[in-house]
Amino acid sequence: MRFMMIVKATTDSEAGNMPSQELIDAMQKYNEELVKAGVLLAADGLQPSSSGIRISYPEPGGKPKVIDGPFTEAKEMIAGYTLIEVKSREEAIEWAMRMPDPHGYGQGEIELRQVFEFEELTDDTESQEKEAALRKQAQLQKKA
Repeated sequence: MRFMMIVKATTDSEAGNMPSQELIDAMQKYNEELVKAGVLLAADGLQPSSSGIRISYPEPGGKPKVIDGPFTEAKEMIAGYTLIEVKSREEAIEWAMRMPDPHGYGQGEIELRQVFEFEELTDDTESQEKEAALRKQAQLQKKA
């Protein structure tokens, strides 16, 4: 089971304030623990929404609309993520509870969401086989 720990943005992260060295050290230690446990798939911080782009689809079948950041409501923004693969929801919660305060100022908030496996989205065997082939091709291109 894959889970994404979504680190919510704060006014500080949206202002582009960089984390302290102490927080960087704590996050690196946490990521090392995830690696040693064999559960870490990816972990990254995101730049503020001022450098972001939003693509919306205001009408069914219509053209997408491009909106440049910054965006409002820091509570709805994402400052980073950690993607893990674990055996259970409970294990994902345990790992999320071990993450240091992601902003270091007592404002941190993490949203934990399970990632859909493609097989959960459709029973269509042809679509599942096509998705498996695409994922395999993407892995091979990474190695090349």
